[in-house]
Formats: sequence, structure tokens, C-alpha cells
Amino acid sequence: MMTVSVQKLATIFVEIADTLVDEFDVLDYMHMITERVADLTEAPAVGMLLADQHGRLEFVAGSNESVTLVELFVVQNEEGPCLESFRTGEPVVNVDLDHAGGRWPRFAPLAVASGFQSVHAFPLRLRQQVIGTLNVFGDVAGERFGRDDVMIMQALADAATIGLLQERAVSHGEVLTEQLQGALNSRIIIEQAKGAVAQARGISVDDAFTVIRAYARNHNRRLTEVAHAIVIDPQTLRQFLST
Repeated sequence: MMTVSVQKLATIFVEIADTLVDEFDVLDYMHMITERVADLTEAPAVGMLLADQHGRLEFVAGSNESVTLVELFVVQNEEGPCLESFRTGEPVVNVDLDHAGGRWPRFAPLAVASGFQSVHAFPLRLRQQVIGTLNVFGDVAGERFGRDDVMIMQALADAATIGLLQERAVSHGEVLTEQLQGALNSRIIIEQAKGAVAQARGISVDDAFTVIRAYARNHNRRLTEVAHAIVIDPQTLRQFLST
């Protein structure tokens, strides 16, 4: 069972709702959500997937890099909690991965090998339409989320969905806007930029993302804009080497 700080929870909801601003950066927003959920639940890893125009889930953001491989594996092999949650529109919670081999014969062993013992998935949904999932990975088996906890987590996921779609998209009933599709496309650029900075500075890709994100915020630039510059402009990469 979680012990949730009311003040912390209120702050998260305010951050999730604060999207109708000119400088709104959807990728940074999604990473913020995964980080806040990881902090709230004390989970070692949280990941977010969105459905592309063909209804296929794609990994877009994680609280750290350890979740990336597992999430990609889920998508590639068409099994796992996120796919079940996406297809049913309902949360999948408190799954003991040591005993989930029969349910997910490929996903469960890989997740355990990555250091995870439990998994939870919450649909990113608006009414009857689901645009993705929010996945929480635990390093301890057993019941993590009680009934009230599930309601809180789903409320966060629902609020995040509205934030992602934004008011105009919601009012027109759009499930996947051009902005969201752009975020999926930009994920490749983000990965390339992280790799370039990590190799150039001799740091981990997780630290590289932190550096890129901090630079974007400090210079009031979009995360994708900075990442694109790093990939195509050697001068930008040299700036990161000198900082």
C-alpha cells in the first residue's frame, strides 16, 4: 500500500494540468509525468507508451533508462501488462513477475532479469478511448497498490491524458493529434542525441539525457529542438563537451 502525501499529490495534479502554455513541450511533459509517478510510488522505473496512427504502442518516455529495454520488448513481442491495459482500458496491477511466466512467457523472464519483481499498468484514457499506457515497475513482489491507490493512479493517468490531448483536441474528440505523433517521431532524435552526448562526454545515456534536458530548460528551448541540433550540428555537440 502506498502512503501518499496529499500535498505532493496536489502538486503533481497541478503540474499535469499546466499544459495550455505557449512553451509546452510534450516530450518534456511526458518525462515529467514518469518522474513524478516514480517519486510518488517509490518505484524504480516508470514508463509511458503512446499508440501511433496504426494503434501500435511505442515507448516515448521513462523515469530512467532501465525501463527502455523492457518497454521495447513488450511492444516488439506483442505481450505484457501495457498491451493488456491498452486493449481492455482497465488497470493491470500487483502482478508478481516471478509467477507471470505462463501469462507472459517472453516478457516476464526479461523483466525479472532486468531486476523487476512486480509490474502495474494504467491506461491513458479519455472516456472510452485509450491513447497509451503508464507502466510502473517494482523491485519487490506482493501487493503494492490497494483499491484507493489504484483509483489515485488511474486519476493521474486520466489527467495526464487530458493534458496530452489538450483542450482543443479533447473538444474535437481527437485521440491522436499531430503533436503526439510528432512526439513519437522525435523519440528517435532524442535517442540519437543521448547517444552522441554520452559517447562524447563519457557518461551514461541517463546522465546524457539529464544534461540535454537541463540545457533546453536553461536556454528556454524545446527538448526536441536541442536534440535535433546535437544530431545535425557538430558545433552544438562541441558546446556540450565544453560545459
